[in-house]
Amino acid sequence: MATRPTLELGRDTGESRRIRELAHEVGAFLTGEFTLTSGKKSSYYIDGKRITLSPEGAYLVGRAIFNELSGSGVEAVGGVATGAYPMVTAVAMVSHLEGEPVPIFIVREVVKEHGTMRRVEGNLKEGARVAILEDVLTTGGSVAKAIEAVEAMGCRVARVIALVDRDEGGSDRLKKAGYDFTALLRVAH
Repeated sequence: MATRPTLELGRDTGESRRIRELAHEVGAFLTGEFTLTSGKKSSYYIDGKRITLSPEGAYLVGRAIFNELSGSGVEAVGGVATGAYPMVTAVAMVSHLEGEPVPIFIVREVVKEHGTMRRVEGNLKEGARVAILEDVLTTGGSVAKAIEAVEAMGCRVARVIALVDRDEGGSDRLKKAGYDFTALLRVAH
């Protein structure tokens, strides 16, 4: 008999403990039959946006990531469409309130075909040390594309942080490629 996956702490902090509780309260951990972005089939789904789009969740995620990055030399924080958008915004808000503003950016899935026609939007300077955020990491494909886009601008990816690591190869892939990876929560199978 297969065991049911559970959410465990990736980082044992007050914020991460509360985020795990909140994930259950807002119904972010779903069971059933799902197809993931990677195309893989899964018996469970983690809807990170139910956490990050709740007032308390947004604050807790922003606070946890700001604390994680404090003193790291990261000059900007960005993420992948659309799961990381509320995360980077939350980090920006917390950083502003702390008097240590961290610029943010977003990485589009594809280059915009109008206006500025950019793939990376926001406040990213060429050559900056950056952190890439993701709400739920499975294979790491979306994060790899974001890393490629910012590295093409001459930036150095100093950290990769996920709200939840599904522990299905993505974090191993990032670590093997030499990236400093952290997850606030992880799925235990």
